[in-house]
Amino acid sequence: MKDFLKIMLASALGFLIANIVLSFIALIFFVGAMGTLMGSVSSDKFILQNNSVLNLRLNAPINERVAEDDPFTSLLTSDMPSPMGLNDIVSAIRKAKNEDKIKGIYLDSRDLSASMATLAEIRQELERFKESGKFIVAYADVYTQGGYYLASVADKVALNPQGVLDLHGLVATPVFFKDALDKLGIQVQVYKVGTYKSAVEPFIQNEMSEANREQFTSFLNDAWGSMRADFAASRSLTEEAIDSLANTLPMLQPAESLLEAGLVDTLLYETEMKNYLRTLLDIEEDAKIPSATVSNMKSVKTKSVKKTENSIAILYAYGNIISGSGSINIQDKYMVHQIEKLKNDDDIKAVVFRVNSRGGSAYASEQIWKAISELKEEKPVIASMGDMAASGGYYIACNADKIVAQPTTLTGSIGIFGLFRNFEGTSKKIGVHVDMVKTNEFADFGNITRPMNDREGEKLQTMIERGYDLFLTRCADGRGMEKDSLANYAEGRIWTGNQAKEIGLVDELGGIERAIEIAAEKANLGKSYVVLEYPRLRSRLDELINPMKEDLAVRTLKEHLGESYELFMLLKDIKQQDYLQARIPYDLNIH
Repeated sequence: MKDFLKIMLASALGFLIANIVLSFIALIFFVGAMGTLMGSVSSDKFILQNNSVLNLRLNAPINERVAEDDPFTSLLTSDMPSPMGLNDIVSAIRKAKNEDKIKGIYLDSRDLSASMATLAEIRQELERFKESGKFIVAYADVYTQGGYYLASVADKVALNPQGVLDLHGLVATPVFFKDALDKLGIQVQVYKVGTYKSAVEPFIQNEMSEANREQFTSFLNDAWGSMRADFAASRSLTEEAIDSLANTLPMLQPAESLLEAGLVDTLLYETEMKNYLRTLLDIEEDAKIPSATVSNMKSVKTKSVKKTENSIAILYAYGNIISGSGSINIQDKYMVHQIEKLKNDDDIKAVVFRVNSRGGSAYASEQIWKAISELKEEKPVIASMGDMAASGGYYIACNADKIVAQPTTLTGSIGIFGLFRNFEGTSKKIGVHVDMVKTNEFADFGNITRPMNDREGEKLQTMIERGYDLFLTRCADGRGMEKDSLANYAEGRIWTGNQAKEIGLVDELGGIERAIEIAAEKANLGKSYVVLEYPRLRSRLDELINPMKEDLAVRTLKEHLGESYELFMLLKDIKQQDYLQARIPYDLNIH
């Protein structure tokens, strides 16, 4: 700790230099690559062939949506899988269902990385695809539990004869930092409302509180119950059988036992699986299999989708809720501007507000809540919850006309807290001393070189309680519930979508497609409407260059801070927060 300040200064200098150097390199690269790329991009347009399959390879992290590809991205990302957009995956499956040239889906989910509600969204779309009578076959060397959750829908589930299938249930493993903070001389003072508001626990405890353990046990059991029921229905097994199999640790069992248990239908090597696929397509054994990827399907046109007088907007809000005017995360000024544009657009007849957020600033949440309330006065607003719409994420959605969530969506967590960082111990460890003079009692409020005193703490706690009361009021008004009644389900407690529907925090279970249907019904649009997505995404090149600059800066910080890097970044995140926070824990580690 003796070199703490020196390290910070070196890291800041490294960050600045890294940004300048990488920006210069990027400019040179851009100019040099431009001529080559412009000469080659025009010749690679995808054309869908007859008798094709949708090659649904889910080999990258899945986000709500990602920017369109541009001709420069491929040169910069040749060795790294780019994130996939959930909207693109769902759109590809839907197009494949209605496209006569596509006969079925070949599902490859071996490298899948997605949360439970995202998996449910894709799974539901695959089930709708099967209504067309077309086939779905799945293959993998290794099925993760999430990958198998999707694959279990298939008409035939195949596994490498030496392969692995993971089925283990659900577990949450939150990480706690109290002892690490103590070693650094950092004290975190907590002010909160809500017995179950566990976002503060990693900073002040070394294990889960009983209330937190209770809510996570309930959440995991209900979420696993939904997944277990889907596994059982798809594989014609009982739920008891699924639990029994999960308790045998299938990933360590020979593949033959998985076949005998009914978890897979056949054991094949990939070449054999491809030959089986050829028989389904009725093509020669050595013939190339015509296929289209999710990316390819973006260029496959259905009927023309353009803005009309009857349009439904999907407004995406994903990430942390923060104060600001940028497009990264959910920044209140930017989001409010987007909402106001939709409110004033007469062609937009209804809005689906797609929320995927663990929350954040209570102040920013209130700003977005107000904008949604004003939008609702002009046209129907339907909230569609993704993987999570909790705390501030629930705050901004609670006033919608209807709320739709997946059974495994993490929602609720109606509670507020504030954290105050005291670095007095750190200062002493590194020999830094601070003195002061002041004119008024609270002139130095927020001084991080000393603990907050009792009078300051009382005032901050009063503000927290006032914010919590407002949060309850917003939710009660939005849900049409008595405040005292809703308070029974608040206290910062998290719920699954299933549970939230039972207690009135959610109206229906389903995905974004169901939310669109409700929006059309509310706006009396019948079947005559188009769906448009907002806000406009930045190009993939913009999204790529910025993370590359950040990555170089991160490497510089890691080199200087070593094992202290993760804790430093955590404290940096806390320092940038507003006093009032409506969020759930930083990393739930549910898998």
